[in-house]
Amino acid sequence: MKRLRNDPTLKQRRRELRRNQTDAEKAFWAKVRNREFYGMRFLRQYSVGPYILDFYCPDIKLAVELDGGQHNHCTNREQDAARAEFLKKQGIEVVRFWNHEVLLDMQGVLTRLAQKIPSS
Repeated sequence: MKRLRNDPTLKQRRRELRRNQTDAEKAFWAKVRNREFYGMRFLRQYSVGPYILDFYCPDIKLAVELDGGQHNHCTNREQDAARAEFLKKQGIEVVRFWNHEVLLDMQGVLTRLAQKIPSS
């Protein structure tokens, strides 16, 4: 039976992604790691099914995706929608932010993210 979460066959790819983070991912991780954001635990490069999530908060089943310009192309938007639908069926909500939003307005990103946390 294939594992739904953190599939061992994706382990090497998850490691590569962690080692080669974008500037936006580094900046976001600095704000949410070690339960520094409302005491919520975030994991980076966590896989669910065939997808590797940028960040995942298991406490509230929330995936945070940081997108570069390539996600604005039609094909990638369709793939992102299919991915979000798959995750929704797993009970996981997806929130997306553009990389430039994270880099230029981290406080705004964190404020919107805080709205997803129960009683914050």
